[in-house]
Amino acid sequence: MIGKILKKIGFGKKEEPKEISVEEQEQNINPINIRVDSLTGVADVDRVTKFVKDGNILFLKLKELQRRDAIEFQNTLQKMKRVCTQFNWDVVALEDGYLIVTPQFAKVER
Repeated sequence: MIGKILKKIGFGKKEEPKEISVEEQEQNINPINIRVDSLTGVADVDRVTKFVKDGNILFLKLKELQRRDAIEFQNTLQKMKRVCTQFNWDVVALEDGYLIVTPQFAKVER
């Protein structure tokens, strides 16, 4: 009895496999650029801001600025921190003398 019910529903019948065509959809994927650059002073903050606004992730070298002028180094970092806070960007300083700046869509895991 169960066998008859299953056959009526369609179980037990061997059907030939059907071909299914799937259309490929073109995806518009914008690449994320990772830039390595130097931060040499307060004047560079505007240039760096433009790169991050364009969706780039930046690794900024800071050692040269830190060695050259401690006050300029502090002012540059404070301005960079204000800009990152204003645009809700993530900013992380590394012990190796680098600063990582990411746009809103990327966060650095700590």
